[in-house]
Amino acid sequence: QVQLVESGGGLVQAGGSLRLSCAASGSIFSINAMGWYRRAPGKQRELVAAQTIGGSTNYADSVKGRFTISRDNAKNTVYLQMNSLKPEDTAVYYCNMEVVGAYGYVKNYWGQGTQVTVSS
Repeated sequence: QVQLVESGGGLVQAGGSLRLSCAASGSIFSINAMGWYRRAPGKQRELVAAQTIGGSTNYADSVKGRFTISRDNAKNTVYLQMNSLKPEDTAVYYCNMEVVGAYGYVKNYWGQGTQVTVSS
């Protein structure tokens, strides 16, 4: 019922910046929370950043001060601004949204993933 489409990944040199976008479409009444996860080579999936409907945020310690999560409610879109990128940020990044549909039906959806590669 809902599709999440990610964009903005790519190759960047250390110290550079990228902005990831994730737009949701379909049957959406509201979105309770939005977040970004990543899976780096040889590592477990980890939460990068998340934001609730009330605006509270949560960041991984490794990205605090460098990454910023934001949203555009009118567009059902979540963004991840990534600054001062490091090679260890290299990973596949996935967006996630908790969507409320008809009759209060709540379900989590995932984006297709976008590759971020940071060269040294």
